[in-house]
Amino acid sequence: MRYSAEHKAETRERLLASSGAIAKQQGFAVTGVDAMMKTIGLTGAAFYSHFPSKDALFAELVERELRNSLARLGGEPGEAGRDKLRRCLAAYLNLAHVEQPDKGCVLPALGAEIARADESVRQRTEQQILQLHTTWAEIIGDAQQAWTLLAQCLGSLLLARMMASQESRQQVLGASLDMLEHTLQPVG
Repeated sequence: MRYSAEHKAETRERLLASSGAIAKQQGFAVTGVDAMMKTIGLTGAAFYSHFPSKDALFAELVERELRNSLARLGGEPGEAGRDKLRRCLAAYLNLAHVEQPDKGCVLPALGAEIARADESVRQRTEQQILQLHTTWAEIIGDAQQAWTLLAQCLGSLLLARMMASQESRQQVLGASLDMLEHTLQPVG
């Protein structure tokens, strides 16, 4: 049975969304094609009509997730941009994000796998990260601090996820939010 191009595109989108959630929760490398396809009600054999390989899915998944993050975390230069960035970072560095990696940022969840991926995945990831960095640098007026903010956010979320107690998790997040708030204070 042949499906319309629209149906195929919808299925591909559902596969990307469900695979992203599974991968961020359990890891991409350990999740099989059959398990990913089962979540959308299809067999593993149907996978190859959407992607030539699991690596191709990984590359597209990472790029899609980062584009979504850029859309949420971007903004305009000036105080309005700083206010939006503050709100976004407060949402990023919260317990719900720590405890629900399947609904959050791909970088702390799959960063180690991205680092081990082939060069094309790393290049696509770098392109998205550089766009986020450029946006943040324009908002805060300092390219070096934009890298610091990005590293602080990723590292804080990852460190908080490593902690067993909610109290320790909250301490990590609170300290990072305090530092970020200080960094984002208006100049002058």
